[in-house]
Amino acid sequence: MKATASNRFLEAGHLPTLLASFFYFGFSCCIWVLNGAMAPFISETFELTPAQKGLMLSIPIIAGALMRVPLGVLSQYIGRKNATLVEMGLIAVALLYGWWMVESFSDLLKMGVLLGIAGASFGVALSLGSGWYPPRHKGLAMGLVGAGNVGTAVSVLVAPPLAQWLGWQTVYAVAAASVALPVLVMIVFAKEPPDVDAHASLREHAACLFEKDGWAFSLIYAVTFGGFIGLITFLPSYYHDQFGVGKVQAGQLTMLAAFMGAAVRVIGGWVADRWGGVNTLTVVLVVVAVGLAGAGFAGSALLPTTLLLVVCFAALGAGNGALFQLVPLRWPASTAVAGSMIGEIGALGGGLVPNAMGLSKQYLGSYAWGFAGFALLALVMLGVMRVMQTRWTRTWAAQGGRARSASPAVPPRIAPAPLEPSGARS
Repeated sequence: MKATASNRFLEAGHLPTLLASFFYFGFSCCIWVLNGAMAPFISETFELTPAQKGLMLSIPIIAGALMRVPLGVLSQYIGRKNATLVEMGLIAVALLYGWWMVESFSDLLKMGVLLGIAGASFGVALSLGSGWYPPRHKGLAMGLVGAGNVGTAVSVLVAPPLAQWLGWQTVYAVAAASVALPVLVMIVFAKEPPDVDAHASLREHAACLFEKDGWAFSLIYAVTFGGFIGLITFLPSYYHDQFGVGKVQAGQLTMLAAFMGAAVRVIGGWVADRWGGVNTLTVVLVVVAVGLAGAGFAGSALLPTTLLLVVCFAALGAGNGALFQLVPLRWPASTAVAGSMIGEIGALGGGLVPNAMGLSKQYLGSYAWGFAGFALLALVMLGVMRVMQTRWTRTWAAQGGRARSASPAVPPRIAPAPLEPSGARS
């Protein structure tokens, strides 16, 4: 009997490593947004201004994006599985610092840098989880690992009630103890992949950023994933300040949006496979722009704002999946490498969101202008993509961003010389 597509995928790689990578990335995302989940409690303790809140929430996102390169380099020397164990050990130390040492706003900023260690997990998780899979299945494997960003929904759901019960600093201690679970899963179930993709040089990792396509993908991802992670860290504070809801309820409302965004990521990749990544991203960016503008100017109407944000997060999640449907088409011989670098640059966009929101509130008197600015950025990236997609469909993709039935010749300037040996070994 002919094997189904799901059976072919399951048999093509090492499922326990894929699941361990998903769990590791999910836990890391949970820790990465912990300050955002508890922001209403933290802000009350230190009496933070809107601009200070924005800075506090931005620091972990920016630090996490910047730390992805050092963690990726470390994984070159000690292996990806070992790198995840080292990182989780550092996460535990960072959380203990938050439990014992945070006594001022400057301590909060230091804590934000340390929480960035958790945000560094994306590239290694992607490479570890997809490393056992051949190129034709890497896109799906990366999408399944990337769905671990559902950990952000867990954080905003669980952390506020714990903070109300135990005190917000004690939540860091609980999180530090819980690190033992993903460590155990990684030790028992994960195996170091044999792929050569992970042994690329730093130049090869950055190769896609020497091309227009690499920057276009990264900037689109700054809107989709950057918007996802940035808004999640900001929304608990927004709900609490703008609508006067309780701290726990603010987390629950944020969870609705966060879970929707994480759940739809895989669906977005599935739709993009059939309809085309460019077509899917076109709809995504329009919905994001309309949803953000509508939410920003909905004023004090809680229900319409929440519904608009849920729709917006669904689009952001679908956009993340759709963009990574295109990555294996554009860089078939170095999918995980290119995906890792695009993820790093894209995540930096998330650090702008809480800052922009805080500055908008403090200096313009309303969060609406922050939402409007991000909506405008989504429309700008839509224009950039629609201009570039003409060349994409002439070279490496079929109409609308679908996969071609036969692999085309690699166009000039797509793969710099250093990538050729790696591609030949893949």
